Parts: sequence; structure tokens; C-alpha cells
Amino acid sequence: MDEKMQKLVRQNKGGTFHLFGQGHELIGVVSSQALTPGKDWGFPYYRDRAFAIGLGCALDELFGAFLAREVPHHSGGRMMPEHFSHKELRIPCQSSVVGSQFLQAVGVAKAARLAKTDEVVYVSGGDGSTSQGDFHEALNYACIHQLGVIFVIQDNGWAISVPVHEQTAGGSITHMAEGYVGLAVYPVDGGDYVAILEALDAAMQRGRNLEGPSLIVAKVPRIGPHSSSDDPQKYKTDSHFDEDAKQDPIPRFEEWLLREGHITHEEIEALREKVKEEIEIAAKQAENFPLQKSEHVLDHVYKETHVETIPEQERGEAIVIMDALNHALDEEMERDSGVVIFGQDVAHGKGGVFGITRGLTEKYGEERCFNTPLAESTIVGTAIGMSVHSHFKPVAEVQFSDYVWTGINQLFNELSSFHYRSNGEWNCPVVIRMPSGGYIQGGPYHSQSIEAFLAHCPGLKVVIPSNAADAKMLLKSAIRDPNPVIFLEHKALY
Repeated sequence: MDEKMQKLVRQNKGGTFHLFGQGHELIGVVSSQALTPGKDWGFPYYRDRAFAIGLGCALDELFGAFLAREVPHHSGGRMMPEHFSHKELRIPCQSSVVGSQFLQAVGVAKAARLAKTDEVVYVSGGDGSTSQGDFHEALNYACIHQLGVIFVIQDNGWAISVPVHEQTAGGSITHMAEGYVGLAVYPVDGGDYVAILEALDAAMQRGRNLEGPSLIVAKVPRIGPHSSSDDPQKYKTDSHFDEDAKQDPIPRFEEWLLREGHITHEEIEALREKVKEEIEIAAKQAENFPLQKSEHVLDHVYKETHVETIPEQERGEAIVIMDALNHALDEEMERDSGVVIFGQDVAHGKGGVFGITRGLTEKYGEERCFNTPLAESTIVGTAIGMSVHSHFKPVAEVQFSDYVWTGINQLFNELSSFHYRSNGEWNCPVVIRMPSGGYIQGGPYHSQSIEAFLAHCPGLKVVIPSNAADAKMLLKSAIRDPNPVIFLEHKALY
């Protein structure tokens, strides 16, 4: 499939960019066979095409996405190639941002844990992705909550042209990760079928039994360039290419099958010809999918919202905005058991630094109102993951809007675009509350008003109430909205 896609690039048939997966096939295929399609979850990164095919993604749709055609899945041609998305197979829409998938995966796993299911979440990345903070935040969160996540790092030794020893202290991702308490780490040869199978069996057992997360670090060769825009001869030596060829998992797997008597040379050749034929047919069929039409460019920026009206209420007693917000959260948690609240200091007696979530842990339990690490990317990223799991409506709190910037990638690149970039296949009904604004003598880092920035982010709804009555009804409406809503609470109103 790599060879066919690269040929289409050279022929200028519609696909202008190609990401190679050669050398990564075996770990992806074996991983896909360990999961139950439609039950377990997959967050495959861009080299993990073999995983997507093994899980059940149709070849013609993968080619169609590569050709930017309006296929039923994989963003309908809106995204670059190898940005997998398939709701029936539980593959949430992936993005181009390296490492952003890890926190979303643990968010899904947290939701599965709260729902008391034995769903397992698979998430993959390359060695370069382990340099991202989101990777380490995800490992930490998964270990804190002992989540059923299988992290698979396909370590080919290169982040485009940067070798692993310039990415990772000591050059070993395995040694780096062993310090996470509660994480089972399995280093494997990505061309050794038996070793991969044993590691996956152990990791799946841990996931199913809610024993905690696992990390599989598979050493694989990167056969070919990073992408169709890359020339590896600029940074790889002949010895690198020779070693990659020796470690190619496909001929190694063929040799193992022959040695163990599972197949004959004739059967291998027949299978190879059959696969080539299927690839040619799928590539041809992909050209029948229509191209995206320009008049639909603004479709799916927001998911359609059905507004509920309520009878006019008699005037109640006068309360302050902090109580109004607390009452709104309480009433929505009472109405919908899927509403969960989390953030820094929101739980137990503290109830948030302004007391907005006071009493909610005591009333609804630690599973529905709980603390998070001091990590805004974790708060937003896990909220995304929890929201794509159909059981839950996350209402997250960022303690001060001034501090959301460390989570801005998950907010701006991920949360806001999820519905649009998936061509309407997925949506993220997340509410993120943030105290905002000045007038408390807070200096430059407790006084920021960031609504103008947020309002220029397509896909987000931004709410700023000015009084207690509006605050209560707007927060209740935000929680019932199928789109991501940023709810800014001006501190001067507290």
C-alpha cells in the first residue's frame, strides 16, 4: 500500500503527500488482532496504517482519504493522509499534532473505568512523540488512576532526521518510562511475532482486569523516508539502510511462518499476488468517491444544537453568582448521571479556590467530582477523551484562565476542531469553566481577560455571564450543548 500511494503521488493523481509505514507493519497488525472492534478503542498514529487495516478499516476508504475524497470515515477528505477516524470501530479522529492523542486516550480509559466496563484503549506513537509533555502527563494520569491503556511506542530510532539519542536521555525510552509507578513496561523486537504477542497478551490482561496501564516499546526499522517530502540520504548512512533492510518485519515473519510449518512458499506467493490485486482494486475504487465541494467548507464547524425552552419561572430569592453556579452544577449532576466535574482543587472540602464546586464530592462521590494533577493539558485532553465516550459529559475547571496556555494545544488544535475535522462523525460536548478577569489585585497572572482570543477560535462557544440569574441558566445550557463551551466567570462578580 505504501508503494501504491507513493506511485499515486508521483503520478499527481490527487494525493500530494504520503507518510510511510514500512517497517511498522507487524506490531500494528498484531495489536489490532488483540482488540475487540467496536468495544475497545484505538488511537493510532500516522504510521499505524497496518493497525487500522487490521481493525477493519476498508482499503478503498483509506485510499479515498489519501486522495482527499469524501469517504464515509477518516475525515471525509478534510485531513491529511493517515489521520484515521472511524466511529463504528471506535477510532476517534486523529490530528497532525504529535503526541496529542495520548491524553485523549487516557480520558477515554478514565470514562471506561467510571462506567465500570472492561474496555481497553490502545494508543500508539513514534519515538519522537515521547519527547512531548503530553506523553508524560498521560503516563502519570494513567498510573494515578490505574487505567486500562496500552501505550505502544514504535521506536524506529528517528524523529524525521533526529536520532533517538538526541531525543531521549540515555537513548532508551524503556529506561525513561520505568520510573512510573504502576506502569508495566515491555520492550520488544518489533519484528518478533512471538515476543509482540506475549507482550500484548500481558498488557491486554492488565487492561481487562483493571490492573493498570502498560507500555510496549517496539524497536522497528523505518524503511523508506519519513514522508514523500523527505530524503533520508541526507542524514542516514549506508549502514543504516542495510540494518533497516535486515530488520524488515515482513520477510522475518515469512521466515518464521515457513520455519514453523504454518505456510508454504507457494502459499506466500499466492497471498502476495492476492494482496497486490486487492490494493489495485481499492485504489481504483477510491477514485469513484466524490471530491469535497467548496460550498460545504463551513459544514460541521458546530454540531447542530436543539434549544430546550422552559416555562417562565417565578422570581426566586436573591443569591450571589457563586451560589448560582454551584446550584446549576448540582442540578445538572442530579439530572444527568453522566455529568462529571474535575480540575485542580475542585473536590472534597476545598470545592475549588472560589468554592463553586463545594459539597459536590460529598453528595455525588469521588467518581463524579474529583481532583486532577496541576496540568492544564491533562485537564483539557482527558476531557476530550471522556466526551467521546458516550456515557459522560465532562465539566472541567481550569483554576484561572491565565494558566490555560499550557493546555492551549488541546483546547485550540484538538477540542475546537474535533467535529469539523471528522466531517461531523465525532463531537466533543465539553464544558470548561475558567475564572477570568481582574479587579482582585491579582497582577498579570490572575487578571487576564482572554475572551477575545477564545472567541476567534472556530468550533468553540464562549460564554461570559454578567449576573447570577444568567450565570445559572447559561451554565445549565452549556452542559446540555453538544459542542465545546468555554464558560468564563469574571472574578469581580464573585
